[in-house]
Amino acid sequence: MLGLICVDVDGTLVGTGNLVRDDVWAALADARARGVRIALCSGRPAIGNARAYAERLDPDGWHVFQNGASIVNVGSGASLSEAIPEGGLNLLIARAAQTDRLLEVYTDLEFAITKPGDLAERHAALLGVPYEARTPESLDGTVVRAQWVVPRAEEGAVVAEPHPGMDLHPAGSPVMPDAMFISVTRAGVSKGTAVQRVAAQYGLTMDRVMMVGDGENDVTALRVVGHPVAMGNADAPAIAASRYRVAHVDEGGLREAVELALSL
Repeated sequence: MLGLICVDVDGTLVGTGNLVRDDVWAALADARARGVRIALCSGRPAIGNARAYAERLDPDGWHVFQNGASIVNVGSGASLSEAIPEGGLNLLIARAAQTDRLLEVYTDLEFAITKPGDLAERHAALLGVPYEARTPESLDGTVVRAQWVVPRAEEGAVVAEPHPGMDLHPAGSPVMPDAMFISVTRAGVSKGTAVQRVAAQYGLTMDRVMMVGDGENDVTALRVVGHPVAMGNADAPAIAASRYRVAHVDEGGLREAVELALSL
């Protein structure tokens, strides 16, 4: 039996309608009761719905948020997070003003936006937090990540722009299929590096770790674990990085992955 199952949120845990199936919750609870640690491994921040998911999955455990930039123990509040370069953040905020795009700026537990409007309001609802048009300058604490939220047609242009000293992590959500979320972290920070750090906290080697995901931003984690699983709705890069394939998120694919983990 494996020691750690890492679970992406959008398109893996959460399906259409921003819902988690009851049989998925039951399978994850059974795995935790058998001694398997469960770690959320998401692009979302450690607030709102994602925080609630993490606390339900493993209330005294380590979880990965913000594509690896934010690693938080939801029981103790301890953090292993990585700051985004200050110069890079200033560059992104200036570019957001020039291009009139929505840029979100995050600490471990708070976030701000550069452009109020429909995309920002809908994303706040997706995250499960109140919509607040707060400016980046108002944030206290260490900024760990920024995120472009753009129409899907603009993804290519954003990815092609220079982001010196930073890495990009594009992802989508079945809840907002018209938008792309392009996370920006310090260079070298990813879900893959964060999963390795969480496994080390539990004293586990990577051959005892499973990652279940569906998106391009899951690939770094899929590549470092011993048991990479792609959802039936996964993008091509995630499928290519996986060893196993399970059903679509809306058909209980994550339940299948947990059952597989318990059989190994």
